[in-house]
Order: sequence, then structure tokens, then C-alpha cells
Amino acid sequence: MSSPPASSLPFAPAASSWVNRFAQLGPAFFTEMQASGVPSPAWLAHSPACAQTLGWPEDWWVSNPPALEVLSGNALWPGMRPLASVYSGHQFGVWAGQLGDGRALLLGELNTPNGPMEIQLKGAGQTPYSRMGDGRAVLRSTIRELLCSEALHHLGVPTTRALCATHSPLPVRRERAERAAVVTRVAPSFIRFGHFEHFAHHGLHAELRQLLDFVLAQHFPACQSAPQPALALLGEVTRRTARLMAHWQALGFCHGVMNTDNMSILGLTIDYGPFGFLDGFDPHHICNHSDERGRYAFERQPHVAWWNLHALAQALVPVIGAGLGDEADVEAIQAELAPFAAEFEAEFLRLMRARLGLATAQDDDKALVDEWLRLLARHHTDYPIASRRLCHFSTAPGADLSPLRDLFIDRDAFDAWGARYAARLQQEDSVDAERQARMCTVVPKYVLRNHLAQQAIEQAERGEMGEVQRLLKVLSRPYDEQPDAEADAAFPPDWARHLEVSCSS
Repeated sequence: MSSPPASSLPFAPAASSWVNRFAQLGPAFFTEMQASGVPSPAWLAHSPACAQTLGWPEDWWVSNPPALEVLSGNALWPGMRPLASVYSGHQFGVWAGQLGDGRALLLGELNTPNGPMEIQLKGAGQTPYSRMGDGRAVLRSTIRELLCSEALHHLGVPTTRALCATHSPLPVRRERAERAAVVTRVAPSFIRFGHFEHFAHHGLHAELRQLLDFVLAQHFPACQSAPQPALALLGEVTRRTARLMAHWQALGFCHGVMNTDNMSILGLTIDYGPFGFLDGFDPHHICNHSDERGRYAFERQPHVAWWNLHALAQALVPVIGAGLGDEADVEAIQAELAPFAAEFEAEFLRLMRARLGLATAQDDDKALVDEWLRLLARHHTDYPIASRRLCHFSTAPGADLSPLRDLFIDRDAFDAWGARYAARLQQEDSVDAERQARMCTVVPKYVLRNHLAQQAIEQAERGEMGEVQRLLKVLSRPYDEQPDAEADAAFPPDWARHLEVSCSS
């Protein structure tokens, strides 16, 4: 008898594949519980690339009622051990006390070809850490996270992933009644700075040490042999965070709510809420409508990350040495935090050199990059489009630069920078065709602008889910020319200027 097609086979990871290492830490770290589930769930969208990361077949979800129920919070696969973890943190620079997984639930940790991965539901109901919230997510927030986490992955930015999303007719009240949805998130770990802050703040030093040892063993084994493993961890997290900030700034990505409980210990982009990609280049841009004082404005993101790393360092003090009053400890901590600025600058300049097509490094490159960014800021020039058109810059005498030049009101200012740029390219004997092709592999044509997400959301709210999957496919190839998706790379419509996103988005 011939085997049935793969899509008709019931799919479930083997029970023995679930390792659930975090669940072995003990009840001080989490509450074991079941998801609340939703009525009449249906698939919203799925990421074939994320499924591949897990080693799952691309069509794992097709005609698969058990998977739909599990990833909507209505059932479990054998071997899963669902739990909500506890953490604390600083929100908008103020100590917020105990927080935790208020609308997230870790289903378990799965062995995959790419190492152990945690599988987490977001929007599956209340937990002990919901703080008067309902623990639910809605279509708009779910769609935004699904699209952006996968988009950033394909842009080469460290991030948590999104495997799929489901939706339900269950009404959820935000500013208005909305449809419930659940996103399945994937990451090697969802541990945050706030996990360490929680145990340090409450004087639970034995648990803090236990958490440190766990993170070192599972995620930073090279730090275990250091004379001071906690210091070594702090140094590694500092460098990873600096490089992450460089990616965000080079790409024009605004996170919007960089609280310490939203900072990944692995240096991943985590917790997608009121994020946004820059349209017009504006260093002062605030993407979070709730951020009235602009703490998390685009240009401030590296500074906030630096502040958050100091909060992490403070939390690690009890497991570093005699205590913060010990001058040697203070100096040792400062030494591990000190590389942040140099690491950020080096990585940012590396990324911007690539975006400008520079194949060699010269001392005045930083000035050239800074002048380019100031020119964009002065005119609020569309950052994705200007960056992509720069890929087609030609050093040939009399070359037509009008597609790029016309983006700037002050043409003379652009001409002055263009002449300097052309001279720099000629210094390294840059070949236009070769450089242009190289730049198009690092400067995306497609990013998740707010209006694209909004259009997908509005269609989904009308029951038309196909646009989410289409856009997910486009964003999986951000550097490619896609003739059928030209509209997704066009200037944003005028109405997009009035879009606002907040923490409920």
C-alpha cells in the first residue's frame, strides 16, 4: 500500500523531543498551568521558514486539527509542560516590581536540528502575572508580531521567531471589541534582563545564582570557565546588545518599548508591541504613542540599551563578589560594560559601509556616513527608498542621478555629498555594476512599514486572511526584486502619517 501524502498525516513532535530544561528550575521561577484556549480556532498564517528551523515539514499545519488546537491553547502534545515565568523590571525607567508572563505561556522546549527551542503561545489567556489584564492578544497585535519577527529574521537581525498564528471569534475588549488571536513564538530562550532583576530585588540570592548557572550552562558555556562567570556573562550580553542596537539603527527600526523586561539575555529582538520602521528619516521619531516623553525615541535606543545593561549589572552584583560597595567589584563591572560604545560604533559603521557599498575601510568613512544621515534627517527623506536608490548610484561622468537626487529639496546639498561619495568610491576603484549588485543584497527593498501591516490587519478584521500570508512571503525575500509586489516598496500613502501604535497594538 502506498503511503498517504505528508499533508494528510497527523503531525506532532515526539514526546521524547521535549526537554523542558527551564521547567526543571523549580516553582520559584514559574507557575505551571494550562492555557485558557479559544472557541472555534482557525489558522491565520504560518511561517515556512520558521517551521524549517524546527525541522518540521513545510506543510505540517495542513488539514491538521490537533496542531490547530494545540497552538490555539486548547490542547497539548505529549511531552509539553506549559508554564508562565515570573520576572520583574524597569518600565520607562521606573521600577515596576513583579511582572511576568502576563499573556504568554511557554508550552515547552523542543529539541530541533538547530538546538533546543522554546515554543511559546502569546494570547492564550490569563496567568498569575496578568496584573488585571485578560491575557489575550488581538488580531492587530498578533499580525504585527508575526510579520515583524519574521521580517527581521530575514533581514539578518537577531530576533525571536513566529511559527504561526490562529484566530477565534472570541471577543476581546481593548479600545473596542476585537477578535482574539494567538501567535506561536519560537526562541532558544525567552529569558530577559528582568528575570535577574526579579530575584536580585527580592533578595533571593540562591535563586539568582541558580538562574545564572542555568543560563551559563545552557546558553553561554564559554563563560563558565572564566574567573568570574557572572562578569563574563555581563560582558558577552553587553557586546550582543550593542550589536543588536547597531542593526536596529542601521535598518531604521524602532522598538518602541525598551523596558528591561523586554530585553533578551541572548541579545534578541523580543516583545513586539508599538514598533515601527522609519519612513521619513527622523532621529527624534517616537513610534510608541504611549511614550509621551520620548524615552524610546529612535536616536535614544542605544543609550537606553546602555542604561538597561547597567540595570542588569546591578542585578548581578550579589553573584559577582562581595557587593557593590567593593571598589574592585565596581571596577570589574565597569570594565565589562565599557566595550558597549566601541562595539556599537564598530558594528554600526560596518553595516553602514555595506549599505554604502564600501569594500574597504578608511578613516573618514564615519564622517561620510554621518553626513549622509544628516542629509536624510534635514529633509526627512524616505529612508528605505533613499537607501535602495543609493544602490544604483553611478560614478560615470554625466550619469543620471535624478531618481535619488529628486528625493532631496536641497539639490545642492545632495550634490555636494554625492561628489564626496563618488570620490570615496573612486579611491577604492569601485566598479559600479559590481558594487550595485552587492549593495542590493544588504539594503532591503521591502520592510514592514506601518501602512502595510495596517492594510493586512484591516483585511483580516473583515475575514480576509490571505493578505497576511502574502505579505509574510514578500518580507521573506526583502532584497529581491519582486515585480508583483512593487506597491509594497512604494512611498507610504498620506493617510499613513496619522497611524499611531501604542502598547495595546
